[in-house]
Amino acid sequence: MALIVQKYGGTSVGSVERIHLVADRVKRWTDQGHRVVVVLSAMSGETDRLIGLAKQIQERPEPRELDVLLSTGEQVTIALLSMALAAKGCPARSYTGGQVHILTDSAHNKARIRDIDAARVRADLDAGRVVVIAGFQGIDEHGDITTLGRGGSDTSAVAIAAALTADECQIYTDVDGVYTTDPRVEPKARKLDRITFEEMLEMASLGSKILQIRSVEFAGKYRVPLRVLSSFDEGEGTLITFEEDIVEDAKISGIAFSRDEAKLTVLGVPDQPGVAHRILGPIADANIEVDMIIQNIADQAATTDFTFTVHRNDYARALEILQGLAQALGARQVLGDARIVKISLVGVGMRSHAGIASQMFASLAGEGINIRMISTSEIKISVVVDEKYLELGVRTLHEAFRLDRDMPI
Repeated sequence: MALIVQKYGGTSVGSVERIHLVADRVKRWTDQGHRVVVVLSAMSGETDRLIGLAKQIQERPEPRELDVLLSTGEQVTIALLSMALAAKGCPARSYTGGQVHILTDSAHNKARIRDIDAARVRADLDAGRVVVIAGFQGIDEHGDITTLGRGGSDTSAVAIAAALTADECQIYTDVDGVYTTDPRVEPKARKLDRITFEEMLEMASLGSKILQIRSVEFAGKYRVPLRVLSSFDEGEGTLITFEEDIVEDAKISGIAFSRDEAKLTVLGVPDQPGVAHRILGPIADANIEVDMIIQNIADQAATTDFTFTVHRNDYARALEILQGLAQALGARQVLGDARIVKISLVGVGMRSHAGIASQMFASLAGEGINIRMISTSEIKISVVVDEKYLELGVRTLHEAFRLDRDMPI
C-alpha cells in the first residue's frame, strides 16, 4: 500500500464529465489499497475569467483582494470532486489551503510555501478517506489568503508530498509526459521516458509549461519521486529522476522556449561601480524577476549600455521604473522591446560534449535568424531572438540535434 499524491490541472477538471473521470481514476487507486491525496487546480479558464472580472473593477487589482478572488476557483473543483467520489462510494473530504495550514509568506500573487501542517491530512488518510486539497493557495501568518502564482498547484502537490513523505507525486495534465519540445510547435517532438531533475529544472525555468519551476525545486530538494502523466490516456508518463547516467549518451535532452519575454536597455550610463545595483535595485524592490543580463564594454566616453530581460507581464512596470530613474542614473536613453522570445537547449550531456554552442549558432544562422542575447550554464544554452522566428528556430534546432530519434546526437 503506497501513499500517492496526485495533482490534476485545469483541463483535467474542466467539466463535470471530466471531474467524474478523475474520480474514477482516484477510486481505482484506492480500490488497489493505496492512500491518495488529490490536489486540484481551478477549471480551465476560470482563473483568467476571475482576473478579467477584477480588471473590470481595477486596472491593477489590489493584490490581497485578488488572492481572495482567485482562491475561489480551486474551492469549486475540490468540492465537486469530493462529491463525485462520495457518489461512487469513496469517502472523501475537501480542504482549502488555509484549512490544512499551508503556511506561506505574504507576497500576494507570488507567495512561497514556508511550512505545511500535515496532521489533519494524516488523520483523514488513517480514517480511510481520500483528501482533496485546493492547489495554488495558502495562508500567511496574518491569516490572509495567498496564491502561489501561475502553475502553483504543481508546487502545492509536491510540497504536500514532501510533508507526507509520499511514495510518489503524480502530476496529471493534458499531455502524456515531458517531450523534447512542445509538440504543437514541432510535431516530431518525442516523449522522454526519463529526465533528470536538473534538466527538468532548467526546462521549467526556461519556459517549459509542463511543470512550474518551484515544484521541481521542491521535488529535487526533498527527493520526492515525481512523474508526469496524462489525465486522459493510460501510460507510464515521464519519470523525473536523479539518475544522470540514463542520458549520458545524449548531448541534448530537450528544447525549451518562452514567449513571455521582454527586453529593456539603459543606454549611456556611467561605467562605474554600483551602476548595476542602481538599475536593478528598484526593479527588485518592485518584485520583478530579472533573467538574462548583458553589460557592454565601456566606450571612450566612459559609459556603458545595460540590457536585461523580464517577464512580459512585468514589462510596462519595469519600463516605467527605468524611465523614472534615467535622469538620476545619467542615462542617455531607455529602450524596450516586448517582441522577443527565448529558445534554450538543455542537456546534462553538454558537460562532456564540446561544440554544441557553435552548432546551435550555425543552425540558426543558416535560417537567417539573428541572435540578440546569449546566456549559458553548464547544461543549457539560451538565445533571445525576434518572436517571429520562434517556431522556425525550435524546429531548426530540433532537427539539427536529431531530437526526434531515440538516440539523439
